[in-house]
Amino acid sequence: MQKIASMIDHTLLSPEATENMIKDLCKEAKEYGFAAVCVNPFYVKLAKGILENSKVKVATVIGFPLGASIKEVKAYETIKAIEDGANEIDMVINIGALKNKDYDRVRDDIRAVVYAAKNKAIVKVIIETCLLTQEEKKIACEMAMEAGVDFVKTSTGFSTGGVTTEDVKLMKTIVRNKLQIKASGGIRDYETAMAMIDAGASRIGASASVNIVKGAK
Repeated sequence: MQKIASMIDHTLLSPEATENMIKDLCKEAKEYGFAAVCVNPFYVKLAKGILENSKVKVATVIGFPLGASIKEVKAYETIKAIEDGANEIDMVINIGALKNKDYDRVRDDIRAVVYAAKNKAIVKVIIETCLLTQEEKKIACEMAMEAGVDFVKTSTGFSTGGVTTEDVKLMKTIVRNKLQIKASGGIRDYETAMAMIDAGASRIGASASVNIVKGAK
């Protein structure tokens, strides 16, 4: 149970999330030993204060969920989130630019966040697999590697679909051991989480984290 818990980002990104909900999220994260909580930037400072003396990290999202804000905005979001206490940055790529084959702009977008987070926080790049062709998924992973990120991440959980084991396997064949993979979007039970890990994921993003861990028993 503890092994799977240590691979989970306990997530609450709902727009209606309240302070009390974030407090409960952090309490559960400490109780179960999750790797991190993942919250919107507005709640980073609150989460950091609650988790200050624990091993649980604070992750937040940048350019979320559309990825369509300009690179300077994403960079500033990153800087401010780190100032507020974020240890991990989950950014959404510019999906439209990728589909336009404007690859330089996609690279610059990712690099702006990597530069802003340099030596201060790890960066996970959300490629939103449900919106991409197989070729676009490969290109997105390759550009993430070129930009120097730490993880590629499958999904926001806010688009037309979530993670599949096929996507995780594909991403693993591209990044191999150069980057880690975070699987997220629709993972609600232990069996699904383990399928993602078996496919190559080393981190799971989920709001049903407690249910997943209890399933491990």
